[in-house]
Amino acid sequence: MSRNNGNEIIAALDIGTSKILALVAEINEQNELKVIGFGTEPSRGLKKGVVVNIEATVNSIDQAIREAEKVADCEINTVFAGIAGSHVRSFDGHGIVRINEGEVSQEDIDGVIDASQAMSIPSDQRILHVLPKDFVIDGQEGVREPIGMSGIRLEADVHIVTVSRSAEQNIIKSMERCGLEVQQIILGQLASSFSVLSSDEKDLGVCLVDIGGGTSDIVVFMGGQIVATKVIPIGGNHVTNDIAYALRTPEKEAEEIKIKHACTTSKMVNKEELIEVPSVGNRSPRQIELERLASVVQARYEELFAVINDEIGKMNIEKLRAGIVLTGGTSQLNGAKELAEEILETDVRVGFPKDKNGTFKNINSPIHATGVGLLLFALEKYKNNPHDLIKQKALESPWLRVKSWLKSNL
Repeated sequence: MSRNNGNEIIAALDIGTSKILALVAEINEQNELKVIGFGTEPSRGLKKGVVVNIEATVNSIDQAIREAEKVADCEINTVFAGIAGSHVRSFDGHGIVRINEGEVSQEDIDGVIDASQAMSIPSDQRILHVLPKDFVIDGQEGVREPIGMSGIRLEADVHIVTVSRSAEQNIIKSMERCGLEVQQIILGQLASSFSVLSSDEKDLGVCLVDIGGGTSDIVVFMGGQIVATKVIPIGGNHVTNDIAYALRTPEKEAEEIKIKHACTTSKMVNKEELIEVPSVGNRSPRQIELERLASVVQARYEELFAVINDEIGKMNIEKLRAGIVLTGGTSQLNGAKELAEEILETDVRVGFPKDKNGTFKNINSPIHATGVGLLLFALEKYKNNPHDLIKQKALESPWLRVKSWLKSNL
């Protein structure tokens, strides 16, 4: 709904393997965002971005949304949602059209983008994004903004992102069962790039690595445009599982140990320091060396960064002059930046959502990168086409809300 001050309200939903994050923001008269509510809930029912238990997923989404509604004092019924996971695929495409009237118009651009999609896509996949990389007019390469330019032939190189139809449908179904209408589905690492990367980095060449619970999602920019995306099936949950297995402790305790004590390089820890590790069953807790924990975590991170290095090498791109940016919850572990610099042999920083006049001061962790990016993506969409924004519906009475929920869940 719109609040009494007349400002539009937008909502974002980051549906991850480890957590569900709901954010609510107002758009004021100056087209600026003000976050007015957020809710977070452990994600139950997803594995590597794919719904494996729809009831658990619905419950997690519903809890996060209700928490955000309570803080924002409004009802959420339409959302911009992020999607990620091992089902995401990407391809490069090329299109050619004849320029109408001898001058490039939006119709010509739409036509060449459509032509670039004329390729065989697996039937179980759906095109999510078609991202222009470069335009060419009569052989002149490197054209970023072709509208208004004269010529006869327009070409476009694009990057096409697809998602599993069933994976997307199950996520949409989960949101709909919570009474939510989906305004748009956005690739998670694309959304994160809106919140943590600068224009200079995108121009110079940068690789963003969003380390999630089930996967690590890559997006590479060159010359201000996306040139490649990739999903690596290694994430924070793998680190937790490694700790649980190596230290013989339950996964819940392993996650807490990771958050409190984990370091990605053993040379940064005190070799004599001990930590208490809960045992399984009724066995007594044990004391283990912090160095041992670090060696377990380091092995998994070395694997992750080695795979990233290999994937970047396969992309056949120019040198990433702005280096690597790590984001996502698992990027915050001590030593992650230093180990990444050692293996990737380039500058590395940890990406936090860029704050604007205190807008995101309470949601400024890398774990919020995708959620904040979804809000910024929605804001750009609103600025360009304000009439395309699906407005939040009028607030329903508590009884109608309960009735609607019962109807969709029974």
